[in-house]
Amino acid sequence: MFLDHTGSHLLIALSSTEVLYVNRNGQKVRPLARWKGQLVESVGWNKALGSESSTGPILVGTAQGQIFEAELSASEGGLFGPAPDLYFRPLYVLNEEGGPAPVCSLEAERGPDGRIFVIATTRQRLFQFIGRTAEGAETQGFLGLFAAYTDHPPPFREFPSSLGYSELAFYTPKLRSAPRAFAWMMGDGVLYGALDNGRPDSLLSEERVWEYPDGVGPGASPPLAIVLTQFHFLLLLADRVEAVCTLTGQVVLRDHFLEKFGPLKHMVKDSSTGHLWAYTERAVFRYHVQREARDVWRTYLDMNRFDLAKEYCRERPDCLDTVLAREADFCFHQRRYLESARCYALTQSYFEEIALKFLEARQEEALVEFLQRKLASLKPAERTQATLLTTWLTELYLSRLGALQGDPDALNLYRETREHFRAFLSSPRHREWLFASRSSIHELLASHGDTEHMVYFAVIMQDYERVVAYHCQHEAYEEALAVLARHRDPQLFYKFSPTLIRHIPRQLVDAWIEMGSRLDARKLIPALVSYSQGGEAQQVSQAIRYMEFCVNVLGETEQAIHNYLLSLYARGQPASLLAYLEQAGTSPHRVHYDLKYALRLCAEHGHHHACVHVYKVLELYEEAVDLALQVDVDLAKQCADLPEEDEELRKKLWLKIARHVVQEEEDVQTAMACLASCPLLKIEDVLPFFPDFVTIDHFKEAICSSLKAYNHHIQELQREMEEATASAQRIRRDLQELRGRYGTVEPQDKCATCDFPLLNRPFYLFLCGHMFHADCLLQAVRPGLPAYKQARLEELQRKLGAAPPPTKGSARAKEAEGGAAAAGPSREQLKADLDELVAAECVYCGELMIRSIDRPFIDPQHYEEEHLSWL
Repeated sequence: MFLDHTGSHLLIALSSTEVLYVNRNGQKVRPLARWKGQLVESVGWNKALGSESSTGPILVGTAQGQIFEAELSASEGGLFGPAPDLYFRPLYVLNEEGGPAPVCSLEAERGPDGRIFVIATTRQRLFQFIGRTAEGAETQGFLGLFAAYTDHPPPFREFPSSLGYSELAFYTPKLRSAPRAFAWMMGDGVLYGALDNGRPDSLLSEERVWEYPDGVGPGASPPLAIVLTQFHFLLLLADRVEAVCTLTGQVVLRDHFLEKFGPLKHMVKDSSTGHLWAYTERAVFRYHVQREARDVWRTYLDMNRFDLAKEYCRERPDCLDTVLAREADFCFHQRRYLESARCYALTQSYFEEIALKFLEARQEEALVEFLQRKLASLKPAERTQATLLTTWLTELYLSRLGALQGDPDALNLYRETREHFRAFLSSPRHREWLFASRSSIHELLASHGDTEHMVYFAVIMQDYERVVAYHCQHEAYEEALAVLARHRDPQLFYKFSPTLIRHIPRQLVDAWIEMGSRLDARKLIPALVSYSQGGEAQQVSQAIRYMEFCVNVLGETEQAIHNYLLSLYARGQPASLLAYLEQAGTSPHRVHYDLKYALRLCAEHGHHHACVHVYKVLELYEEAVDLALQVDVDLAKQCADLPEEDEELRKKLWLKIARHVVQEEEDVQTAMACLASCPLLKIEDVLPFFPDFVTIDHFKEAICSSLKAYNHHIQELQREMEEATASAQRIRRDLQELRGRYGTVEPQDKCATCDFPLLNRPFYLFLCGHMFHADCLLQAVRPGLPAYKQARLEELQRKLGAAPPPTKGSARAKEAEGGAAAAGPSREQLKADLDELVAAECVYCGELMIRSIDRPFIDPQHYEEEHLSWL
């Protein structure tokens, strides 16, 4: 019986040369008429084109050595429907030395590149048919493949012994995937090998013949069937099953069957599940393969095939460590020291033992490789081990470089070692450990005198402070400044500026300016002070250049910076001092320098103009005028006009100027000019300063103009008195008219506030025509009064309420008024004071209404209440 890989098609070959066909979805067994007369020995199913309804082109091998091509269809018609065998045609005949031989096995496979492989076996030979299918020729089947071998035989393997039959088994990892290995059971043993679709001339590779175990073979107990798994092939004997390892040829399993089941007949493998099935005449047995590859690594290890051994124990760390240790030892004995070091670094072997091993063999390069890989495998917590390894590696590299440096024949080796050392120092994998051990590494580099790599390592570790210090130590100041400018670290600028400014001041100031606001100018002042103490013009100019940049460009307001700039101006650029002070302004609250310090500084260096300006900013106008008179009278005049709001002080200052002009310069004309410049001065104020010998002719014009001014002033006073008299007369006339004014109130008139009849309660009548109840007016006026008037209003109301009411009769009224006058203000006086507060003006037409223009219509305190009342 022959069952296809999908389990849909079954062929039953009878010894009567008839063949029956059964489909899984069919209702009956159907004979194949075209196949009659052929004793079928093997079938090669079409795994690429086969389906549940059709087999596609398949190969059929017979006992007469013929290979046929056929195709079966599962469609069932009526009585006159089509036959299941669509066609059945011969393709090829397999021969051995004696003529045609039975076709024991047939396997057909299709490669990924469109090639077709057919392997056919007889009792002693294994044939290969290899070809390519033409485009669109799938329906032609295998005809073209076998036609290519009409003129010449296909390649084959032949063995002398014979079992009278043979069997071919493939190992396929997954369903519908390409087979990986094959095993051919024949007379001389089992031919085992791999299947390689990429080879152009043969599908078979890595072939090897495994002899049968003891007691198995043609003369003893011949094998009946063979099944191939990933690492074993199973031989079926009449009473047992023996499993042989394909790697070693050793029997790993003998499974004997009881006699009650009868002799074993056959064994097959289910390609979809991987289960193995064996059957006797009375029973069926199933083998389930589990963890077949669990100990394969040991076999590969014994064969020194370490890559495969590691592949099959990758998830078992203990086994992987054993493999790596064995591989490392093997490479060490083979003197492949670098490979050995890489393997040793992955094992758990003792570190000291491995290191001594390489040291004894004088293999420093391999030792370096071992140490580097050990360093890369350390955990973050293993800081001590990391420090040890990095230090040792550095020492090894430095020793090797030192040994090679003076040898001209080893120049290439020296350069190569130097590149390896630099690669180690700059490796991202080792960066963390190198950073932690940077102090020890710098000490080692210094002890070896390797300044080149010291700088290189410091740059990698971003230890720019050490780099700059190295350049400064070797007087390479421009290189040091280049490092500072490139990495722009303010702290490094603060630290090294005192050194650099003494040698390259201009370049350093340029770098400061380029850094801009990143630098705090206050921290650079010590460097500038130490540099500019020499007092040379170039030194002071560079300091001034940076300070001016801070003030004018960066807008610095720090007092220390402005004070230092003042000191630089005072020492080196007096011409810029006054300009700076004037630019800073005259408001003492807006200048950024210390006024007292500026005054003392200017006084020490004799800059009187600058002192006068500082006095003006301090509003010490008398001192400013006194000092200005020593320099320039015009400057003193400018100072004297500054206190604009204090006329008395201005007059005093101008008197000082006049006294100085008269007494010190003895210049009468200038004194008269001062008198003309200040309108506050009179001739009588200046006369006491003149000496007795001065004649009146010098003051004739001044005295005349003064008398004219007095006369004009008297006339103005007379005119004002006349206007005041006329105004008083008009006021008296208006008062007389007001006493006779009256207004008329009609019975229907209403209060302007509450809209109730006016005559019901006491009321007020204003000249504008508005009328108010007394209480309504009081309520309207109160919110607009100042707080002190509101308090006065409440006090008057309280006193008015406490005053006794007026009594009838003139005598008693006079007595009551006399008693009230003795106790306090009378009721009439209180009412008059109340009227003055409340009724001084109309609440709608007076100033109260104007002042209330920005007051909201609804009091904010009652807004919510008013808002809710409208809902």
